[in-house]
Amino acid sequence: MLHTPTWKKLLILAVCVIGFIIVLPNLFYPRVEGANDARKEVERGQTLTDEMAAAEGRWPVWLPHALVNLGLDLRGGAHVLVQVQTEDVHAEQLEGLWPDLRDKLRDLRDQVGSVRRLDGTPEELRIRIGTPAGMDAALKAVDEVAKPVFSLTGSSGREFQAWADGDQLVVTLTDAQKAALDQRTMQQSLEIIRRRVDESGTREPSIQRQGTDRILVQVPGIGSAEELLQIIGKTARLSFHPVANRTSDPNVRPGLEQEVLPSMDEPGIFYVVDKRPVVTGEQLVDSQPSFDQNNRPSVTFRFNPSGGAAFGQYTAEHIGSPFAIVLDNQVISAPVIQSHIAGGSGIITGNFTVDQSTQLAILLRAGALPAEIKVLEQRTIGPELGQDSINAGGLSALVAFVAVTAFMVASYGWFGWMAIFALVINVTLIMAMMTLIGATLTLPGIAGIVLTIGVAVDSNVLIYERIREELRAGRGPARAIDAGFERAMSSIIDANVTTLIVAVILYYLGTGPIRGFAVTLALGIISTVFTAVYVTQITVGFWFNRRRPKTITV
Repeated sequence: MLHTPTWKKLLILAVCVIGFIIVLPNLFYPRVEGANDARKEVERGQTLTDEMAAAEGRWPVWLPHALVNLGLDLRGGAHVLVQVQTEDVHAEQLEGLWPDLRDKLRDLRDQVGSVRRLDGTPEELRIRIGTPAGMDAALKAVDEVAKPVFSLTGSSGREFQAWADGDQLVVTLTDAQKAALDQRTMQQSLEIIRRRVDESGTREPSIQRQGTDRILVQVPGIGSAEELLQIIGKTARLSFHPVANRTSDPNVRPGLEQEVLPSMDEPGIFYVVDKRPVVTGEQLVDSQPSFDQNNRPSVTFRFNPSGGAAFGQYTAEHIGSPFAIVLDNQVISAPVIQSHIAGGSGIITGNFTVDQSTQLAILLRAGALPAEIKVLEQRTIGPELGQDSINAGGLSALVAFVAVTAFMVASYGWFGWMAIFALVINVTLIMAMMTLIGATLTLPGIAGIVLTIGVAVDSNVLIYERIREELRAGRGPARAIDAGFERAMSSIIDANVTTLIVAVILYYLGTGPIRGFAVTLALGIISTVFTAVYVTQITVGFWFNRRRPKTITV
């Protein structure tokens, strides 16, 4: 053990040096963070202010610049728990079935008579037929429209079910279809919220699904929960509709397949528009904040080929007619088509501020939420509280380190100092691994590091106590040290593997802060075995080979 191969010494030394290099930027956290933010703005095509340009130059680009991510409890930020209104998607699915069912039943007019949709609850679609005797034919025709529902395990039923209620045909979604819609809606909501938060330039957000219909969003560094809700809270459904009428009467009766929508910028003004849009926001591929010809904030947009073709064809056929740009059931503007708009691009104008146009561009670029969301919980954690947590965590780590140092030096003398040297490298490697894997450091994570400080020296205690036993058995210093490291190895591995198992279980079964604790605990175990055994081994070997003591005191 005292004669470690040169290649192993170089490998251990390289790991330690690389660890220190990786951790280096964290010693200059504000400076490196400012430089990173400035470079991200450059990558996004933004023009840097003088202050950001100066921040970029404070940390050279050739130096490591990865930082340990600070969690919400350390950095401050916003915490929001929302509920996705999946029932809205069910109603929309039924609404989308009506045109197909209507066309199918009209083909059987000689058997079912007239076909008329009736008002009903959002959970059902009611259709009255003029000839009740033709109900069996109507049910058979409607059943042909139903598509199979597919899940991960294969086909699991039909998308809707229909039955007769007198002269009415009642259509409702099946449980299998509802479950499939809910799953798809939650996946889409998670992805769109993640894209919106990422587009806003925030750092290391935590976006997690909770339960069947809830999403937890935690964004460190953002100003307030209200600011976060402005980013994620809007459905942002953009669509372009033909305009039938403009009126100040909110009670105007729309025609068949029409609806009345209020104007966003003109109080008391309403538009009667076709329910079926010409194009929708789902066909957008890009949107950017801009300025119109009058230097007013606006938003430019660009459609994909199919959306661009539909938009171009409509504008070519309806020159001189108004069309409505609708966002979340409000008319942003209703310009008159002056000419054919080819190329699938255009501009949205309105009474926007620069911030509003920027935010609208982000929402449109990220996509529309498939359903409304309801805020269940929101709170803002100030940076001062986060700094207090950092100070308290740092103080606890310092006190733990001093106490462990005092105990080890008092118990093992010079060998205790070598154990503390290994402990410093241990903590450094923990922070280096957290930086490499992009882990987030939270207050429970600091607790995991403090626990590691106390537990890490257990391995050294096992080694040193074994050396003492060998010395009492009459062996010389060299043989005693070799035997101490060799025979304590199995006990060290067993003790740390059992703790690692617990850390893995905590990570997979826990959430939020529990996971943060589990991550630092697991990384601490890995680095503890490395430093307590190998780093201490080459440190003791270096000291012994230089001093060649005849006797040692452990």
